[in-house]
Amino acid sequence: MSRAASGKRPSAREFARGVRAIAARELGAYFDSSIAYVYTIAFAVLANSVFMNEFFLAGTADMRGWFERMPLFFAVFLPAVSMRLWAEERRQRTIEPLLTLPIVPLQAVLGKYAAALALLGVFLASSLPIVVMLVALGRPDLGQIASGYLGLIGLGALLLAAGALLSALSGDQIVAFVTASLAAFALVLSGEPRVVAVLDGLAPALAAGTHLRDTLSAMPHFEAFLAGSVSLAAVLYFVLFSALFLWTNALLLARART
Repeated sequence: MSRAASGKRPSAREFARGVRAIAARELGAYFDSSIAYVYTIAFAVLANSVFMNEFFLAGTADMRGWFERMPLFFAVFLPAVSMRLWAEERRQRTIEPLLTLPIVPLQAVLGKYAAALALLGVFLASSLPIVVMLVALGRPDLGQIASGYLGLIGLGALLLAAGALLSALSGDQIVAFVTASLAAFALVLSGEPRVVAVLDGLAPALAAGTHLRDTLSAMPHFEAFLAGSVSLAAVLYFVLFSALFLWTNALLLARART
């Protein structure tokens, strides 16, 4: 009998063990299918090429321009990671056996999410040679670089959580990718000054662009990290919205399980 069926809640140790088991299963699927290798190589080549182009043009030991472009890269690459989390389970008809395991839905959600975060970590690790090069060539602000990476982790965690939820709502990976990409671009572009200006211009009295930027957009919070400020408001934005998406994902699974 599953734990959910018996009505017992797992202990903290059992909960963590279940999350690790699902995460290991998901990471194995990423690497067994070569998805992790292909995505990492593509991300590393494109992202590092962008930096090298700017570096030779500007000639400064600074990564700010690189950090500013990463949200658009994330809006494409991270939905490609999250699209398979649940849509693939539905396609292969393995979601039912997964939900009959002696785990609660939240363990499955967090396990898959942890695997996606690990792949995000691999993406970001592929850019570390840039930091090594800057240290070798000049005196970059390492504190600001570290803050920029924290901002990318927060933004990436948010987009992966949203993508996982949309994957759970879809039975098709392509649909999951498109909807997650649209959501990611909405969260990113709603903070772009030109987009804000256009939206404000359509209805000046409503100031819709400014309202979206100030309430929903991820960019003001991400830009706070780029400025070297690890503000509580920015941290809470990424943590709470990510938690909301994951909690909703777990509720959907719990409903499907009953």
